[in-house]
Amino acid sequence: MTRQKETARHRLAAMPSGRRSKYMMLVFWLVLVAAAGPLAIKLTEVQDNDSLGALPATAEASRAVQRAEEAFPDSQKPLAVAVYVRESGLTDADRAKVDGDRTAFARYADGQVPPPVASEDGQALLLSFPIAGDADQRADAVADVKEQLSRDAPASLRTALTGPAGGEDDVFDAFAGMDSTLLLATAAAVALLLLVTYRSPVLWLIPLITVAVANQLASAVVYLLARHAGLAVDFQSQSILTVLVFGVGVDYALLLIARYREELRRHADRHAAMAVALRRSIGAIAASAATVAIGLLCLLAAQLPSTRGLGPVGAVGIAAAFLAMTTLLPAVLVIFGRWLFWPFVPRYAPDAIGLDVAAEHGVWRRIAGFVGRRPRAVWLGTAAALVVLSFGIGNLSIGMPHDESFTKEVGSVTGQRMIEAHYPRGAVAPAEILAAAGPADQVVAAARTVPGVAEVGEPEPSPDGRWVRIAAVLAHTPDSDAALDTVNRLRAAVHAVPSAQALVGGDSAYLLDEERTVGRDNRVVVPLVLAVVFIILVLLLRSLVAPLLLLASVVLSYAAAMGAAGLILDAMGYPKLFVGIPLQTFLFLVALGVDYTIFLATRAREETARLGHRQGVLHALTVTGGVITSAGVVLAATFGALSVLPLVPSVQSAVIIGVGVLLDTFLVRSLLVPALALHIGPRTWWPSALARPTFRPVAAPPIERAPAAS
Repeated sequence: MTRQKETARHRLAAMPSGRRSKYMMLVFWLVLVAAAGPLAIKLTEVQDNDSLGALPATAEASRAVQRAEEAFPDSQKPLAVAVYVRESGLTDADRAKVDGDRTAFARYADGQVPPPVASEDGQALLLSFPIAGDADQRADAVADVKEQLSRDAPASLRTALTGPAGGEDDVFDAFAGMDSTLLLATAAAVALLLLVTYRSPVLWLIPLITVAVANQLASAVVYLLARHAGLAVDFQSQSILTVLVFGVGVDYALLLIARYREELRRHADRHAAMAVALRRSIGAIAASAATVAIGLLCLLAAQLPSTRGLGPVGAVGIAAAFLAMTTLLPAVLVIFGRWLFWPFVPRYAPDAIGLDVAAEHGVWRRIAGFVGRRPRAVWLGTAAALVVLSFGIGNLSIGMPHDESFTKEVGSVTGQRMIEAHYPRGAVAPAEILAAAGPADQVVAAARTVPGVAEVGEPEPSPDGRWVRIAAVLAHTPDSDAALDTVNRLRAAVHAVPSAQALVGGDSAYLLDEERTVGRDNRVVVPLVLAVVFIILVLLLRSLVAPLLLLASVVLSYAAAMGAAGLILDAMGYPKLFVGIPLQTFLFLVALGVDYTIFLATRAREETARLGHRQGVLHALTVTGGVITSAGVVLAATFGALSVLPLVPSVQSAVIIGVGVLLDTFLVRSLLVPALALHIGPRTWWPSALARPTFRPVAAPPIERAPAAS
């Protein structure tokens, strides 16, 4: 089996590094990009952003929506709520403005516009009506409604548009052009870091162009799957796709180019150097890609549609990055030759073997020496620092109010706050009870006995007379814990009415069901991801102890990342996490964090077989330190690009993942893991042959030489 694997690696390495096949590989990719480009541009056409706010079909809020759509087919349009406020009391001119707007809004409404509803303090009026038309028509209608609101308004009269229609329009406005902005921000961050890393005016362009090609391929494949296979794609998953492909793809490029640079010193022929570099690095790159891709596919076990849809989209991106970086990138590097590294061109040196290469890594050689002298103190100190950082989790809480979800003030949030100041706090988003028509009076009576329900409206019968719809205004803000508790009590009360078949929906009910769904997803997906990562590590390292150490280190790193991010997000004013953030960031930090330990551990295993355990671990740390650190900084920067999006959850993801990747890069992979491996000794590789007392390295470590003058 081992010989078959080696033969397969030789064949794979020969394809992009061969004297003739490298040109065939380039032509293949040019044809592929020509076909993929037009499809990639169409990806936004198949976006379905409804899944961003969807719940499982089994959730009560979802069943309530479905029943309402079936029973009241002509009234399932998003509600626009225009609010007018004058703190000193409404004037006749204000009321005339409202009457004029009501007449103007009639052409956009699905049905009649009801009379305005006055607040008890006489300072506010509300106009609520459903917007007619499809999505595009609604967008134009809402724009006209906003313009009408601001037109000829009396001085000092405050107006705003809120409700589902206003919120939907604010989201579309916020994300207008954001796909190109995110792509440019990501590419700029990667380009800058590659330029600093390679200090070459040319080399940085090659991985950047290659990863851009991979992004085009991934976008095209996702488009085809969305168009013909029913794959759900939304703005969130498309944004993550871009960041993943750039971040992970450049990581693979850094690893391959670093190994290629090493081999160029050992081989006069660049084709042979690339073949060896690719053969020796493709295992780690493939294991990394498999870990992240399979980890992402674990999200298919989630029930929340926005979380579940992220899995296959991200997995496609990882596969595209892996394919491009192991076929196109090596072919291009070999075609252009050594001069790409100018002014630091690696020259062929026949004696550049073993630890001679490590002489070039002065900083990391000193770090390896520090870890090697006192491994127990290093891992204990690093673990203690991570534990201390994790205490910052106390600054975070789960559950983000709607009015705090944007990084800037928007009209729908302003309108919601205006309504809450002058009406019962739940008036803008009442709970909606759908029940059988027969016991409707009993349902109303039961709802009125529930603590926290401020007002219960009269039953509205469906056109066929089978069902009724009842609005229940809550006494508290719709997204508060008190409102969610009220919905729980309301559901219990109306469910108890015989033959009512009552369902409770609305915004507060949605939030309650979302919280429950996310809790279930956390309990299912987190153990599944850990199990998958553990199995991959066992197969890769042929050990049980090392995978357990690596997995424990990554989980500790995640806890520390959440704690450190808690301090940062609290200082930024964003400590209330969107409910899906913990699971999504856990997945990325575990899967991506294992990436770097895979790069280190596979090199350590390779060097242990040649040099022995202690020298092998230290040598692996020395020669991989620079490239893995650069890869971590690049990945943190690419995820940091998510902060350009105008939503607080995106900023929270950027901070948590960015901090987590940096902690994993500079503390976990550089200090904790190698120190633990040294402290435990060869037993790290148990039960493989490397852990046996009878094991002898293939070659004793050569005498370390001083670095040659440059």
